[in-house]
Amino acid sequence: MTDLPANGRLDGPVGIITGALKGIGAATAVEFARGGARLMLIARSLADGDALAEKVRVAGGKAIFESCDVRDFAGVERVVERTVAEFGRIDFLVANAGIADQSLVSDGDPERWRAVVETNILGVLYSTRAVLPRMLAQDSGHIFVMSSVSGREPYVGEPVYIATKWAQVGFVHALRLELLDQGSNVRVTIVEPGLVDTPLTRGNPRSKPLFEQAQPLTPEEVASAVVYAYSQPRNVLVSEITVRPLHQKLPSGLM
Repeated sequence: MTDLPANGRLDGPVGIITGALKGIGAATAVEFARGGARLMLIARSLADGDALAEKVRVAGGKAIFESCDVRDFAGVERVVERTVAEFGRIDFLVANAGIADQSLVSDGDPERWRAVVETNILGVLYSTRAVLPRMLAQDSGHIFVMSSVSGREPYVGEPVYIATKWAQVGFVHALRLELLDQGSNVRVTIVEPGLVDTPLTRGNPRSKPLFEQAQPLTPEEVASAVVYAYSQPRNVLVSEITVRPLHQKLPSGLM
Protein backbone atom coordinates (compact mmCIF):
# COMPACT_ATOMS: atom_id res chain seq x y z
CA MET A 1 0.00 0.00 0.00
CA THR A 2 1.58 3.27 -1.15
CA ASP A 3 1.84 6.34 1.03
CA LEU A 4 1.57 8.71 -1.93
CA PRO A 5 -1.80 10.47 -1.93
CA ALA A 6 -3.82 10.38 -5.11
CA ASN A 7 -3.72 14.15 -5.58
CA GLY A 8 -0.10 14.59 -4.49
CA ARG A 9 -0.88 16.70 -1.41
CA LEU A 10 0.34 15.96 2.16
CA ASP A 11 0.81 19.63 2.99
CA GLY A 12 -1.95 19.90 5.57
CA PRO A 13 -2.27 19.56 9.34
CA VAL A 14 -1.20 16.68 11.57
CA GLY A 15 -3.89 15.14 13.71
CA ILE A 16 -4.90 12.27 15.97
CA ILE A 17 -8.39 10.80 15.83
CA THR A 18 -9.60 8.26 18.38
CA GLY A 19 -12.38 5.82 17.58
CA ALA A 20 -11.28 6.40 14.01
CA LEU A 21 -12.24 3.27 12.11
CA LYS A 22 -16.02 3.75 11.93
CA GLY A 23 -18.75 6.34 11.79
CA ILE A 24 -17.89 9.92 12.63
CA GLY A 25 -14.23 9.12 13.28
CA ALA A 26 -13.68 7.61 9.84
CA ALA A 27 -15.62 10.38 8.10
CA THR A 28 -13.59 13.02 9.94
CA ALA A 29 -10.36 11.37 8.82
CA VAL A 30 -11.41 11.53 5.18
CA GLU A 31 -12.63 15.12 5.51
CA PHE A 32 -9.34 16.28 6.99
CA ALA A 33 -7.48 14.31 4.31
CA ARG A 34 -9.05 16.55 1.67
CA GLY A 35 -6.79 19.24 3.08
CA GLY A 36 -3.71 17.03 2.88
CA ALA A 37 -3.72 15.98 6.53
CA ARG A 38 -1.29 13.49 8.04
CA LEU A 39 -3.29 11.37 10.45
CA MET A 40 -2.67 8.99 13.33
CA LEU A 41 -5.85 6.95 13.58
CA ILE A 42 -6.55 5.10 16.83
CA ALA A 43 -8.94 2.22 17.47
CA ARG A 44 -8.98 -0.88 19.62
CA SER A 45 -9.43 -3.04 16.53
CA LEU A 46 -7.83 -2.14 13.21
CA ALA A 47 -10.15 -4.31 11.12
CA ASP A 48 -11.07 -2.49 7.89
CA GLY A 49 -8.10 -0.17 8.37
CA ASP A 50 -6.84 -0.82 4.83
CA ALA A 51 -10.10 0.38 3.32
CA LEU A 52 -10.03 3.60 5.34
CA ALA A 53 -6.35 4.16 4.55
CA GLU A 54 -7.15 4.02 0.85
CA LYS A 55 -10.00 6.53 1.25
CA VAL A 56 -7.65 8.87 3.10
CA ARG A 57 -4.98 8.47 0.41
CA VAL A 58 -7.42 9.13 -2.42
CA ALA A 59 -8.71 12.23 -0.61
CA GLY A 60 -5.16 13.59 -0.37
CA GLY A 61 -3.88 12.59 3.05
CA LYS A 62 -1.88 9.92 4.80
CA ALA A 63 -3.02 7.59 7.57
CA ILE A 64 -1.03 5.63 10.10
CA PHE A 65 -2.95 3.28 12.37
CA GLU A 66 -2.36 2.40 16.01
CA SER A 67 -4.26 -0.15 18.05
CA CYS A 68 -4.86 1.50 21.40
CA ASP A 69 -7.48 1.50 24.13
CA VAL A 70 -8.04 5.12 25.19
CA ARG A 71 -8.54 3.88 28.77
CA ASP A 72 -4.79 3.11 28.83
CA PHE A 73 -2.98 6.42 29.39
CA ALA A 74 0.47 4.95 28.77
CA GLY A 75 -0.76 3.57 25.45
CA VAL A 76 -2.18 6.93 24.42
CA GLU A 77 1.10 8.62 25.35
CA ARG A 78 2.97 6.19 23.11
CA VAL A 79 0.69 7.07 20.21
CA VAL A 80 1.35 10.77 20.77
CA GLU A 81 5.10 10.15 20.84
CA ARG A 82 4.90 8.22 17.58
CA THR A 83 2.86 10.98 15.96
CA VAL A 84 5.50 13.56 16.83
CA ALA A 85 8.28 11.23 15.69
CA GLU A 86 6.55 10.64 12.34
CA PHE A 87 5.24 14.12 11.61
CA GLY A 88 7.01 16.56 13.93
CA ARG A 89 3.96 18.13 15.53
CA ILE A 90 0.28 17.69 16.48
CA ASP A 91 -2.18 20.23 15.14
CA PHE A 92 -5.44 18.68 16.28
CA LEU A 93 -7.00 15.93 18.33
CA VAL A 94 -10.48 14.56 17.71
CA ALA A 95 -11.41 12.67 20.89
CA ASN A 96 -14.15 10.60 19.31
CA ALA A 97 -13.90 7.14 20.92
CA GLY A 98 -17.03 6.28 22.85
CA ILE A 99 -19.43 3.51 23.76
CA ALA A 100 -23.03 3.43 24.97
CA ASP A 101 -25.23 1.42 27.32
CA GLN A 102 -28.97 0.86 27.22
CA SER A 103 -30.23 0.14 30.72
CA LEU A 104 -32.01 1.64 33.67
CA VAL A 105 -30.38 2.66 36.93
CA SER A 106 -32.41 -0.06 38.64
CA ASP A 107 -31.20 -2.93 36.44
CA GLY A 108 -27.99 -1.84 34.71
CA ASP A 109 -24.75 -3.81 34.72
CA PRO A 110 -22.18 -1.97 36.87
CA GLU A 111 -19.29 -3.48 34.91
CA ARG A 112 -20.73 -2.14 31.67
CA TRP A 113 -21.18 1.21 33.39
CA ARG A 114 -17.51 1.16 34.31
CA ALA A 115 -16.53 0.59 30.69
CA VAL A 116 -18.77 3.45 29.51
CA VAL A 117 -17.45 5.88 32.13
CA GLU A 118 -13.83 4.94 31.58
CA THR A 119 -14.07 5.13 27.78
CA ASN A 120 -16.20 8.25 27.46
CA ILE A 121 -14.69 10.28 30.30
CA LEU A 122 -11.23 8.94 31.10
CA GLY A 123 -10.61 8.30 27.41
CA VAL A 124 -11.20 11.98 26.68
CA LEU A 125 -9.18 13.11 29.69
CA TYR A 126 -6.26 10.83 28.86
CA SER A 127 -6.20 11.79 25.18
CA THR A 128 -6.30 15.47 26.04
CA ARG A 129 -3.63 15.11 28.72
CA ALA A 130 -1.37 13.29 26.30
CA VAL A 131 -1.50 15.89 23.51
CA LEU A 132 -1.78 19.10 25.51
CA PRO A 133 1.87 19.51 26.59
CA ARG A 134 2.94 19.29 22.94
CA MET A 135 0.30 21.80 21.87
CA LEU A 136 1.24 24.17 24.68
CA ALA A 137 4.90 23.95 23.65
CA GLN A 138 3.89 24.78 20.06
CA ASP A 139 1.42 27.40 21.32
CA SER A 140 -1.01 26.06 18.76
CA GLY A 141 -3.42 23.19 18.32
CA HIS A 142 -7.10 22.34 18.42
CA ILE A 143 -8.83 19.78 20.63
CA PHE A 144 -12.24 18.48 19.60
CA VAL A 145 -14.34 16.41 22.00
CA MET A 146 -17.12 14.47 20.28
CA SER A 147 -20.00 14.64 22.72
CA SER A 148 -23.74 14.55 21.95
CA VAL A 149 -26.97 16.46 22.44
CA SER A 150 -27.42 13.81 25.15
CA GLY A 151 -25.04 16.01 27.13
CA ARG A 152 -27.73 18.70 27.20
CA GLU A 153 -31.05 16.86 26.93
CA PRO A 154 -31.80 13.91 29.26
CA TYR A 155 -34.21 11.13 28.40
CA VAL A 156 -35.04 7.68 29.75
CA GLY A 157 -32.96 4.63 28.91
CA GLU A 158 -29.28 5.60 28.88
CA PRO A 159 -28.56 7.30 32.22
CA VAL A 160 -24.87 6.44 32.40
CA TYR A 161 -24.17 7.36 28.79
CA ILE A 162 -26.00 10.67 29.35
CA ALA A 163 -23.94 11.30 32.49
CA THR A 164 -20.70 10.85 30.55
CA LYS A 165 -21.81 13.28 27.87
CA TRP A 166 -22.71 15.90 30.46
CA ALA A 167 -19.27 15.35 31.97
CA GLN A 168 -17.62 15.93 28.60
CA VAL A 169 -19.42 19.26 28.20
CA GLY A 170 -18.28 20.41 31.63
CA PHE A 171 -14.71 19.28 31.00
CA VAL A 172 -14.41 21.14 27.71
CA HIS A 173 -15.68 24.41 29.17
CA ALA A 174 -13.31 24.06 32.15
CA LEU A 175 -10.41 23.31 29.80
CA ARG A 176 -11.22 26.33 27.65
CA LEU A 177 -11.07 28.58 30.72
CA GLU A 178 -7.81 26.98 31.83
CA LEU A 179 -6.24 27.65 28.44
CA LEU A 180 -7.59 31.20 28.44
CA ASP A 181 -6.12 31.77 31.89
CA GLN A 182 -2.73 30.59 30.59
CA GLY A 183 -2.86 32.92 27.59
CA SER A 184 -2.59 29.90 25.31
CA ASN A 185 -3.51 29.86 21.61
CA VAL A 186 -4.68 26.23 21.85
CA ARG A 187 -8.35 26.01 20.90
CA VAL A 188 -10.93 23.56 22.24
CA THR A 189 -14.35 22.73 20.81
CA ILE A 190 -17.20 20.54 22.06
CA VAL A 191 -19.17 18.87 19.25
CA GLU A 192 -22.74 17.82 20.06
CA PRO A 193 -24.44 15.91 17.26
CA GLY A 194 -28.06 14.91 17.34
CA LEU A 195 -29.15 11.68 15.68
CA VAL A 196 -26.39 10.37 13.39
CA ASP A 197 -26.57 7.22 11.28
CA THR A 198 -23.60 5.30 12.72
CA PRO A 199 -23.05 1.68 13.76
CA LEU A 200 -23.46 2.80 17.39
CA THR A 201 -26.93 4.26 16.84
CA ARG A 202 -28.11 1.66 14.32
CA GLY A 203 -27.36 -1.02 16.90
CA ASN A 204 -29.33 0.77 19.59
CA PRO A 205 -32.97 -0.43 19.85
CA ARG A 206 -33.99 2.88 21.41
CA SER A 207 -32.92 4.70 18.25
CA LYS A 208 -35.52 3.07 16.00
CA PRO A 209 -38.33 5.58 16.75
CA LEU A 210 -35.89 8.42 16.12
CA PHE A 211 -34.96 7.07 12.70
CA GLU A 212 -38.67 6.97 11.91
CA GLN A 213 -39.13 10.52 13.18
CA ALA A 214 -36.42 12.30 11.20
CA GLN A 215 -33.79 11.68 8.57
CA PRO A 216 -30.56 11.28 10.57
CA LEU A 217 -27.35 13.14 9.93
CA THR A 218 -24.59 11.32 8.11
CA PRO A 219 -21.15 11.00 9.69
CA GLU A 220 -19.83 13.12 6.81
CA GLU A 221 -22.12 15.99 7.78
CA VAL A 222 -20.74 15.98 11.32
CA ALA A 223 -17.18 15.73 9.97
CA SER A 224 -17.68 18.78 7.79
CA ALA A 225 -18.71 20.79 10.85
CA VAL A 226 -15.52 19.73 12.65
CA VAL A 227 -13.30 20.78 9.76
CA TYR A 228 -15.22 24.05 9.43
CA ALA A 229 -14.42 24.88 13.06
CA TYR A 230 -10.78 23.91 12.57
CA SER A 231 -10.42 26.03 9.44
CA GLN A 232 -11.34 29.31 11.12
CA PRO A 233 -8.63 31.97 11.63
CA ARG A 234 -6.44 31.37 14.68
CA ASN A 235 -8.10 34.21 16.59
CA VAL A 236 -11.57 32.68 16.06
CA LEU A 237 -12.86 29.91 18.32
CA VAL A 238 -15.99 27.94 17.53
CA SER A 239 -16.32 26.73 21.10
CA GLU A 240 -19.51 24.67 20.66
CA ILE A 241 -21.08 22.94 17.68
CA THR A 242 -24.59 21.53 18.03
CA VAL A 243 -25.69 19.91 14.80
CA ARG A 244 -28.90 17.91 14.52
CA PRO A 245 -31.34 16.71 11.86
CA LEU A 246 -33.72 19.45 10.75
CA HIS A 247 -36.80 17.57 11.95
CA GLN A 248 -35.44 15.98 15.13
CA LYS A 249 -37.71 17.04 17.98
CA LEU A 250 -36.63 18.49 21.31
CA PRO A 251 -35.87 17.11 23.78
CA SER A 252 -34.38 14.45 21.61
CA GLY A 253 -32.78 11.10 21.91
CA LEU A 254 -29.59 9.46 21.08
CA MET A 255 -26.22 10.49 19.75
